[in-house]
Amino acid sequence: LHSERGCRRAPRGPVPFLGLAGDTEWGVGSLSLSTEAMKINQNTVLQGKRVTLVPYTSAHVPRYHKWMQSEELQRLTASEPLSLEQEYEMQRSWRDDADKCTFIVLDTERWSGQACADEDCMVGDVNLFLTDAEDPTLGEIEIMIAEPSYRGRGFGKEATLMMMSYGVRNLGITKFEAKIGQENEASICMFKKLHFKEVAVNSVFQEVMLRLDVSDQERRWLLEQTDHVEEKSYVELKLPAGVLET
Repeated sequence: LHSERGCRRAPRGPVPFLGLAGDTEWGVGSLSLSTEAMKINQNTVLQGKRVTLVPYTSAHVPRYHKWMQSEELQRLTASEPLSLEQEYEMQRSWRDDADKCTFIVLDTERWSGQACADEDCMVGDVNLFLTDAEDPTLGEIEIMIAEPSYRGRGFGKEATLMMMSYGVRNLGITKFEAKIGQENEASICMFKKLHFKEVAVNSVFQEVMLRLDVSDQERRWLLEQTDHVEEKSYVELKLPAGVLET
């Protein structure tokens, strides 16, 4: 689990990284997300080899709420446990907030092969935060693999690459940042393998900041890494009668 100070659970607290961690042409115009509700992905499914990313809906809340009862996740996310009602309120705000984009991470094999419900295939979530109101092309990325049995198996890496690809192609992101606890060498190593460079150390929060500027070469690399990803309609796949959740 790695996150930023504007994270889902604790807007002011640093979050370390736990375990390991879309059909638009490149070069799409940047979106001014400060004036656009972040519902752009509400009908988007991104299906990869290991993971499938789906929009965060109310159906996912009970499983997410159960995750966050874990003392380990509370500690790592600097979070206080929420009631189930508060968790539903949090989900609604995350769907609508203009500075956040979130997907739930599913196990592709279970979800597609056995036709399981989303909540039975959930392994974590992945998010992008727009942290600079004056620069909508800068996104801070977080990935949480909440299910211990899925950590260290490449699920976080693929989900991160898929979210980066979606951010560049659909949200106009050209710069990524990640903040990771100084002691978490495995996670720092993973992001460096994704071409992030260490740019700063915050001794107060005991975290390392890594950054990736998406050059033309990096765009091509991201395309190569995610060329297997299929983009589909969530409505057609999961929701009855073709009606979006409100």
